[in-house]
Amino acid sequence: MSVLKHDEIKRNEQLGASELTVQLGERSYPIWIGSGLLNRIGEAFALLNISNSSPLLIITDSHVAPRYLNTAVEALREAGYRVFEHVIPAGESSKSLGVFEECVTAALQAGLDRKSTIIALGGGVVGDLAGFVAATYMRGVRFIQVPTTILAHDSSVGGKVAVNHPLAKNIIGAFYQPEAVLYDTATLATLPDREVRAGLAEMLKHGLIWDAEFAYWCKDNAAQLVAGNEAALSYGLYKGCAVKAEVVSRDERENDLRAILNLGHTIGHALEAVGGYNELLHGEAIAIGMVGSARIGERLGTATDVAATTKAMFEALGLPTTIPSHYDTDAILAAMMHDKKFSEGRTMFVVPTSIGQVDIRKDVPIELVRDIVEQLKREAG
Repeated sequence: MSVLKHDEIKRNEQLGASELTVQLGERSYPIWIGSGLLNRIGEAFALLNISNSSPLLIITDSHVAPRYLNTAVEALREAGYRVFEHVIPAGESSKSLGVFEECVTAALQAGLDRKSTIIALGGGVVGDLAGFVAATYMRGVRFIQVPTTILAHDSSVGGKVAVNHPLAKNIIGAFYQPEAVLYDTATLATLPDREVRAGLAEMLKHGLIWDAEFAYWCKDNAAQLVAGNEAALSYGLYKGCAVKAEVVSRDERENDLRAILNLGHTIGHALEAVGGYNELLHGEAIAIGMVGSARIGERLGTATDVAATTKAMFEALGLPTTIPSHYDTDAILAAMMHDKKFSEGRTMFVVPTSIGQVDIRKDVPIELVRDIVEQLKREAG
């Protein structure tokens, strides 16, 4: 199970990259994964028929800009594009209406028109924010996701774009698909260790909801993944993106199936909000949430021995599996009530039935949730 199965990976020979497709009819788009793609972004844009008659805007953050912005700008200018750039402060706090307005101002000042393209160069925060700008600027312009974190292999695929409200994460947003996802794995080499681990939470999630063999592969290859082994990361990202692409292709707007991608997010989003979006990283919060969901599943009788296995998988990746003891339980439960998954007086939970399979439940008693939250806090010591 620790052997990388490269023979199953489709290739785009022109870009020298692995390739997946999100199948959405006329709005289908490619996901390209490979090392050095940022230097070939002009070639990718040519494949996508991105016009060079209208200006482009790259939105990135203060952490990514010093490392990769010039590479992207120079590659695009060499390909004949007029490129403008806007740098936002790094961190979840930039997913706000205030920063959104600043990005729109930058687009106006750059002279973007209806044929322009916005490029999201960065992690999940940049992708969500830039995508929301693209969805709303002139009622919608093209945009490209260029993720630079492991976590963004999930957020860059599927077209969920949004900003946060102080009371709820991603509550102001839209479904708006990119033209492509261009994933340069070379950018992952500069990620801090904590961000690597946090990103792997979403990778493992895709196995937990859809592919048991892949979930166990993540556990068996945890040391290589955490160490940033390029072959292991490339394979894991391809498999994770493949699950996300398959689910989105079947249910673009989360009418039913796509909700399984929210495993761990009901608790996780609440933990992020209670921590002020700056104490727990997203991947850390949903890792805790997935352990909590597994325990809820066992208490509901839908799964046996899944919680212990789930916890062991996240521990192998060096991720937290308990709730910080200083978090207020009532505040956590109140944050859940503001989540998008709360409707008709009930909180929706994705709970595992086994490793690799989940169920969507809308009948989880709030007292059971409280009990699990308190349990996870006690275990934190």
